[in-house]
Amino acid sequence: MTNCTNATPMFSFVKSKLHLLTVLTLLIILPYNSNAQLLGTGKATPEADTTPGDSLGRRTPQGTVNGFIKALSEQNYLRASQYLVLSKRSYRRVKERERIAEAFQRLLDQNGDIIAPSLISNKEAGKTDDNLPSGVDLVGTITTNKNVISLYVENQSEDDSKPALWQFSDETVNAIATAKVVGDETILDKILPEVLKDRKLAGVPVGHWLVVVVMAVIAYLLAWAIISFITFLLHLLWKKAKNEKIAAVIEAFTLPVKLYVAVQLFVNISQRLGISIIVRQRFSVIIVTIAIVAFLMLLWRLTDFISIYSKDRMTRRGRISAISVILFLRRTTKVAIVIIGIIAILGAVGVDVTAGLAALGIGGIALALGAQKTMENFVGSVTLIADQPIRVGDYCRIGDIKGTVESIGMRSTTLRTAARTIVTIPNGEFAASKIENYTHRDRFIFNPIFTFRMETTPDQMRFLLVELRAILYSHPSVVNSSPIVRFTGITADALKVEVTAYIESINSDASQEVQEDLLLRMMDIVAKSGTDFAYPSQTVYISRDKGISEEKTTATNETVKAWRENNELQLPKFDPKHIEQLKGTIRYPEEGSVVKPPEPES
Repeated sequence: MTNCTNATPMFSFVKSKLHLLTVLTLLIILPYNSNAQLLGTGKATPEADTTPGDSLGRRTPQGTVNGFIKALSEQNYLRASQYLVLSKRSYRRVKERERIAEAFQRLLDQNGDIIAPSLISNKEAGKTDDNLPSGVDLVGTITTNKNVISLYVENQSEDDSKPALWQFSDETVNAIATAKVVGDETILDKILPEVLKDRKLAGVPVGHWLVVVVMAVIAYLLAWAIISFITFLLHLLWKKAKNEKIAAVIEAFTLPVKLYVAVQLFVNISQRLGISIIVRQRFSVIIVTIAIVAFLMLLWRLTDFISIYSKDRMTRRGRISAISVILFLRRTTKVAIVIIGIIAILGAVGVDVTAGLAALGIGGIALALGAQKTMENFVGSVTLIADQPIRVGDYCRIGDIKGTVESIGMRSTTLRTAARTIVTIPNGEFAASKIENYTHRDRFIFNPIFTFRMETTPDQMRFLLVELRAILYSHPSVVNSSPIVRFTGITADALKVEVTAYIESINSDASQEVQEDLLLRMMDIVAKSGTDFAYPSQTVYISRDKGISEEKTTATNETVKAWRENNELQLPKFDPKHIEQLKGTIRYPEEGSVVKPPEPES
């Protein structure tokens, strides 16, 4: 970044200005040829090939403006008048026609401006996307002491079947004919020595060409000084400007803004000094090109800044897989900037890029079809990184495959399965599949289904329902919400009880430890109830059936009877007071375990 505290060495500074001066000089002394070489006229439109040509090139608005400027440069005012609509009878005299054309040139030299040739329509129909009537195009303005004259070109062919004939409109010509020309000389003509006015190049005094080159250098120097001073003030007065990110943004804008300010200074000063419209039209191509280059440089630098900032951010977050996508997008964006810049610059200098764009479009379609799978995988990788349904290290299931994510690349994602094999899935297929991520669960479901012997009595079932639910309420690792223990059915060979609860745990291994403890405690409750699990087997056992324990059955019946007598039967719901009494009463891990239970909170 250029500022007052870190100035560029004088040698490099002078060298850069000499390069700029050399380029401008070469552009000036290019052969003064007709049509495109002088004013950047594009190739003839397809319509021009099918209609008779006009010797003055008035088939399009661009051809009319270019031909008019060329006639002025040759000081052939009679030919220049043929580009004007001279409807009044007084305009038909040769001297009057020449006077109006010469007055037109003087007004343009003093304070007029014509749009750059590349921005003027090169079609017989003219511009169709402006707010003007059909067959009328605005190509410039002239500012006088009293008002502003709009320069319109108009298609004089009233029949659409006839070739177009564009001329400066009757309204424009009448305004110019009646406008007052202030003096015969511009400000520049008054200060130039006679030797630089007498010698002419392309119908313009040599002094005008030299002053334009000097002005280009001066305009850039002024822009450099202005932007450097503003940058210095920003760093001096704005504390955030010292921040690395803000400083990078300022640096990205500095050079493009310098070029833009230099162009604006050059245009305004050249118009104020009264430099010939012929010279300014030649330089209008260069000005448009510099403006395009400045904008493309800004896009290029912003692309670098955004990519570097995103890359650093992803690095801090540990998302290494996103960095490759960022680098790919940066390269792709820069290639697009270069292609768009080339097309825009070619259009600015008058080259017809329609055929090139068509070829580029066809090539792009062919490339897209050929690289369809590659692009699908790339879009899939962008989706995975943007949405983040999975991250490296997550345990997930994609289709029928379960495994731990090891890497997310540009083309594919790799999973390591429980069998320690590596499975590679293309990102396009990955992003389109249903992804089940087990890693980020906030709780683990506990959902065993028990089947008890058909001999189990109703009171035994009530005992089981109460005691099994009591375990869930009491256990500290079961989520503090109403667990479900329901007698859900009687099958052909068993009584069915379904348990549903959620285990609060940091990972799957810890949840399995809690599940193991719950199942062991529930087995103790089943054994205590006097009944047992059903065994739906086809094996025939020949032995004496001991039946169910009468002693335990009696004890169970007495317990349920006491619950009824004391109104303490916790069915169909538990009493909230009883739930509070049960909470935390189970010691987990149970006594005798090597793992000590957590200390109770004070």
